[in-house]
Amino acid sequence: MNNHREGVIHRVTNETDVNVRLGLDGSGKSNISSGIAFLDHMLHQLSSHSLINLEVQATGDTHIDDHHTNEDVGIALGQALSQALGDRKGIYRFGQFTAPLDEALVQVVLDCSGRPHINYKLNIPTQKIGTYDTELIKEFFVAIANNSGLTLHIRQLSGSNSHHIVEACFKAFAKALRMAIEFDPRRLGEVPSSKGVLEQAGN
Repeated sequence: MNNHREGVIHRVTNETDVNVRLGLDGSGKSNISSGIAFLDHMLHQLSSHSLINLEVQATGDTHIDDHHTNEDVGIALGQALSQALGDRKGIYRFGQFTAPLDEALVQVVLDCSGRPHINYKLNIPTQKIGTYDTELIKEFFVAIANNSGLTLHIRQLSGSNSHHIVEACFKAFAKALRMAIEFDPRRLGEVPSSKGVLEQAGN
């Protein structure tokens, strides 16, 4: 069991150099610089609403496009989350939240199961938000789910403004994650599974 519930990942490839540090039992403090302004904005939302302390420092080949850095930040963040959760003893495990932002409404349901799966159903009307390709939102959450061992369902209930839809998604993800990683006072020290064990991403 990771008593401090912290994760630290340094991921280096020929395309990116990513450092991620997170603390699950934080207060939502963040220090984020990925080189992708819109992603930074969303990660600030994630930290603030999950109360996870989050540091992200990344450099990459954004002179080509944002794809590699966006994905590798997601990979490193997912790995850090898995590391911080450890054997996942005592947590609620499941979380769900439906977040509004003006006309947009997005539901996120997740399970810290150790079995990565994503069901992604956002209908983002524009190809870009500023300079950010909106198709990269799915790639980011796929990377998170695959590397943290989350079963993740994302569903858009309404929305016509691209920024609103994506920000509602990140806020709903943050609140659902906060719910799932909190300790259940009736299950402290026990794995929240009838099998007595949960898979750990990367094992």
